[in-house]
Amino acid sequence: MGAAVKIEGGFAEVGAGEWLVGRGQPAAFFGSALRRRRKGFFLRDRQSLDLVEISSAAKCADARRPFLTHIPCAAPVSAMSSKVLVAPAAAWAGAETVKVVPMSIKGALCTTKFGGEWVVMATASRTARLQVADGDTLSVRPEAVVAWTGNRPTGYCPKLGLADILLPRGPRNLMLHFHGPSIVWAEGAFPGKLSTPRRGYGV
Repeated sequence: MGAAVKIEGGFAEVGAGEWLVGRGQPAAFFGSALRRRRKGFFLRDRQSLDLVEISSAAKCADARRPFLTHIPCAAPVSAMSSKVLVAPAAAWAGAETVKVVPMSIKGALCTTKFGGEWVVMATASRTARLQVADGDTLSVRPEAVVAWTGNRPTGYCPKLGLADILLPRGPRNLMLHFHGPSIVWAEGAFPGKLSTPRRGYGV
């Protein structure tokens, strides 16, 4: 039987064991919560996720992102690393950065792959589960992407100029195209700029 999680009152509660958690988590715990070193010379999601060993029970919640979504990972799931709240450590299957703007690191997305169990995502708004049929394409704003199954998305910008590649603001009107078959989880968009991970630009 896999590790269990209970979502109640805006918190994700987990028991004893090793967990991958977002920065600043858990919010509260019984017993002890020891931070362990994540093995690996270069982990692209190291800036977003910590490995924590819980001796009894812990509650995870992020005040900036109060909406929680439980995603089962029977099929491999790629999740936005910055939006991961908690997942079993054994479910981690790798991490990568997805370059969505050609010749630029401004639009790189840091993602964590989960190959089993589940992951709980924390978002600023409610999350929609969108089924993309084989042969169909779904377009999503980069800041709205939460997680997906299937092929990695491709970036699309109606007009990409030199300034879009070089300026820190990144390209305007950038969209991500998800090609089916796949499942995409998305939250509400906001008029902010796309954040870029500090490390791990290469894939």
